[in-house]
Amino acid sequence: MKNIVLFGPPGAGKGTQANFLKDTYDLIHISTGDVFRYNIKNKTDLGLLAKSYMNKGALVPDQVTIDMLSDEVAKTPDANGFIFDGFPRNTFQAEALDEILKAYDAEVNAMIALEVDDEVLVKRLLKRGETSGRPDDSSEEIVRNRIKIYYEETAILKSFYEKKEKYHGVDGVGDIDAITARLNAVIDAL
Repeated sequence: MKNIVLFGPPGAGKGTQANFLKDTYDLIHISTGDVFRYNIKNKTDLGLLAKSYMNKGALVPDQVTIDMLSDEVAKTPDANGFIFDGFPRNTFQAEALDEILKAYDAEVNAMIALEVDDEVLVKRLLKRGETSGRPDDSSEEIVRNRIKIYYEETAILKSFYEKKEKYHGVDGVGDIDAITARLNAVIDAL
């Protein structure tokens, strides 16, 4: 089982690259955003709980997110592995992911971070906002704040995975196929 944490700031290309990687390596792509939307739309117990926090403008507690991701992994226990996109976001979640995978006699094989300059991220996200209608990509102020939050709250995971010798930085700028080739080289070397 090959398990990859695909990492990087908003606009780094995680979703785009995850689609290529899941097909190339026959992995299950688990996007935290998709999992949240599915659970909320289908009014699952976890979805209703998450929505109750979101409706108050509060962050969804780590344990609710962990439980949703654990349920996703449990749906396909015989998978060749998973690409985790948007999870974990902090050390507590990373340790929980280790426990979830341990139940399947598996582990995170690598955290692969798409490294992209902030100004490139801003341009990508604003361009995406023009076509997607996503409100979180609609203004430069919102975009820059999302990037700032990433560095303050999530980027600390780099050191968590570096200590385990599982961190791999990959240049996330350039032609999509070239970025995919860089990612494939890292995964093939695992």
